[in-house]
Amino acid sequence: MTTNSELLARHQAVLPSWLALYYDPPISMDHGEGRHVVDVEGNRYLDFFGGILTTSLGYNVPEVTRAVQEQASKVLHSSTLYLSEPMIELAELVADLSGIPDARVFFTTSGTEANDAALLLATTYRKSNQILALRNSYHGRSFSTIAITSQRAWSPTSVSGLSVNYVQGGYRMRSPFRALDDDSYTTACLEDLVQVFDMMTSGDVAAMIAEPIQGVGGFAVPPDGFFGAMKKELDNRGVLFISDEVQTGWGRTGDNFWGYQAHGITPDILTFAKGVGNGLALGGVVASAELMNSLPANSLSTFGGNPLSSAGALATIRYMLDNDLQGNSREMGARLEALLGPAADACQSVGELRGRGLMLALEMVRPGTNEPDADAAARLLEAARARGVLIGKGGLYGNVLRIAPPMTVTPGEIDKAGEVIAEALGSLADAG
Repeated sequence: MTTNSELLARHQAVLPSWLALYYDPPISMDHGEGRHVVDVEGNRYLDFFGGILTTSLGYNVPEVTRAVQEQASKVLHSSTLYLSEPMIELAELVADLSGIPDARVFFTTSGTEANDAALLLATTYRKSNQILALRNSYHGRSFSTIAITSQRAWSPTSVSGLSVNYVQGGYRMRSPFRALDDDSYTTACLEDLVQVFDMMTSGDVAAMIAEPIQGVGGFAVPPDGFFGAMKKELDNRGVLFISDEVQTGWGRTGDNFWGYQAHGITPDILTFAKGVGNGLALGGVVASAELMNSLPANSLSTFGGNPLSSAGALATIRYMLDNDLQGNSREMGARLEALLGPAADACQSVGELRGRGLMLALEMVRPGTNEPDADAAARLLEAARARGVLIGKGGLYGNVLRIAPPMTVTPGEIDKAGEVIAEALGSLADAG
């Protein structure tokens, strides 16, 4: 039997040192069923991170498996140089769901590539290389998306062809405006946006890109209507708004199908990936025909929207809609938050419990302070794994635990994970 330790040694011998790994030692998933996975040593876990919010339906879903198998027996690949019925059918469905009028869809293989394509579209359409992003943002690991990522730990270079400025966003816990109520907080951030325009740009900004709920940033949630106020100012200046829905799309927030819908707006450009294919490599960009068709050069995608991923994504989205997984995300998220609330309140190492739907986070701090405690987060991550539950980590300082199970999660599984995480919080408090 291959062991996790053996795989770690092989991994370290051939893969980059900067590829982050969870757990000590790291684990390798061998197979899964529903919301559970089993590693190569036979250890069984309840997965409450789902491959970074990507395994949206869980493991071994018959409808998705069947769709992929049927397509695999026909054509695996054709590229966008040929008509592809699965890709066209998927584009029709995504365009209809997007809320963007007269929408066109371009498929990619990841969220990073989707955001990269959105930047190309916006800067070309507006004939400007100036971009606004939010502080504490994360939009990908490519050369262009690193430039619009506002986290030092994820920014290996400052070199960029983009001129980027950052505005105050939804991460309230460490904002200078954190003591304000929702309306006053939004107003203060809007005033900051105006100052950034007037003091730091030459005026002709191409776009502002934002995650409705910041993912890698630790599930930071702005007040409802926050981006509605921002977009009014953007519209007044002719600046495009890009909604990065890579983590917030497909109903995961519970209250809305897309994160942008909490703000009473429709974005000019929408990007998506992760949960759309339940683990298949797929992302994309949605924009109006006027915007999407404005590129003055030929283009294609070798792998974006390939028949296999498109068939799997069609099955995934239809399963989401047919089984009201948005409603389940809302109900199960509220159930989990209610279970975690008392334990979080009792643990002095928890600075904040926050999130929406099946995107919940615990920000860990040193007791009695607001100082981030990445060590406490790491210990909590390990304590949950030791009890059979996998969760995620993130945050500006690596001190936030992210909890995001597949959207098919059941009440019993929520109760089990809630009990385990609460026990882990208790053990953390006992250890001092």
